[in-house]
Amino acid sequence: MSELLLDDSTTDLLTSWAPPVATSAPAPSAAEASAFPPPPPEPESLEKAGLTADEVESLVLKTLLLSGASSGAAVANQVCLPRTLVGATLSQLRDELLVSIKTAAGMNDFIFQLSEAGFARARQHHQRSSYCGAAPVPLAVYDRAIRRQAISQTKLSLPQLQRALADMTLRPEFVSLIAQAINDGRGMFLYGSPGNGKTTIAERICEAFGQTIWIPRMIGVGGDMLRLYDPSCHHAVEPPQLAATRHDRRWVLIRRPTVVVGGELTLEQLDPRYSAASGISEAPVQMKAGGGVLVIDDFGRQRVSSTEILNRLIVPLEKQFDFLSLASGRQIQTPFELLFVLSTNLEPKQLVDEAFLRRIPYKIEVHNPTEDQFREVFRKEAQKLQYQVEPGALDYLIAEHYSDLSRPLRFCQPRDLMRQVKNYCEVLGRPKAVDRHTLDIAVRNYFVGI
Repeated sequence: MSELLLDDSTTDLLTSWAPPVATSAPAPSAAEASAFPPPPPEPESLEKAGLTADEVESLVLKTLLLSGASSGAAVANQVCLPRTLVGATLSQLRDELLVSIKTAAGMNDFIFQLSEAGFARARQHHQRSSYCGAAPVPLAVYDRAIRRQAISQTKLSLPQLQRALADMTLRPEFVSLIAQAINDGRGMFLYGSPGNGKTTIAERICEAFGQTIWIPRMIGVGGDMLRLYDPSCHHAVEPPQLAATRHDRRWVLIRRPTVVVGGELTLEQLDPRYSAASGISEAPVQMKAGGGVLVIDDFGRQRVSSTEILNRLIVPLEKQFDFLSLASGRQIQTPFELLFVLSTNLEPKQLVDEAFLRRIPYKIEVHNPTEDQFREVFRKEAQKLQYQVEPGALDYLIAEHYSDLSRPLRFCQPRDLMRQVKNYCEVLGRPKAVDRHTLDIAVRNYFVGI
């Protein structure tokens, strides 16, 4: 049976803080762009934090076990709880003769160490779970927070998307179609020839919203814990004004996430991965993309079939919630609040049947550039590198190496060819010039079969 834990203490916390619902707005000013949503307030009690005394005791004892001895402030910093709450736990542990004071550590603080009995108790906690970090946030609180910060709560305007894609040379009608798919919020197929920017477009979509969101470092579900914050896909934001603000440090402010998975994706990555060594589970990729965008790149080239992947995700996509099974056997319901993007070089109808295609309403082909677009992109790339394009050089490139060979143009080629030109000129000490000779060298190195 699925669970979404909501006891009295959690209900108190739910009413005490929630990020504001995002709304559509005109282009932000510089001051507004640097603003961030209000942080969760520092909890005043264990009940307000949604924690039990045993959970905090376990984290405090394991912190002292690993450190040998530590100040109250350092323990509070490790578990991301207020000093008042950690101090109360340390006082209780002293009364039970599990912890003793080693020495003073400045005003109103001490260096604490484990007693023999405390060491034995800490070892018991460590054997069950070696995790020693930020205290968990209840699942119900995370659920409410991520739903209020979801992309679906923000109506994206066309000017916002145009700004995010401004340095890409795209047709206005294509950008408009992307905006419509984002506004629909259920997902999209981006398909077309390789090298035309499908992955880049998918990654830029999140930038169009230009927002930060709050996520918990760790989520607690009864005795189970899920690690959500992942520095490999979450970019923490630390504005100066936040450091001076007292807030619940179990939460971290991040840029709205874009999680990209490719051919390495397996079905196991779509479910929690339990670590017996640490005693905690790693959140699946769709949870890490919560509040942002999940991009499955090179769709159809995974080690599992595209049908199996969509079978796993299509119901959460429709219902906006997912069911996950934890190592303890508990099944939980989690929010599925994200924009789902499939990027592929293959025709969508070659990958999935009509029933699946119907559930992903926008199938958007990313076309090859026109000759004018190709020239524009090439000039931009040369300008970035401060190279001079000689008169007639691009005419020669297109006629000699594309038109005569019926070679298709790709958006990535100007960048890649300019890199070849740059390397050639730097190695041989030649002037920064794009001419027939340097283009011949670049084409010979870049394309196969010349």
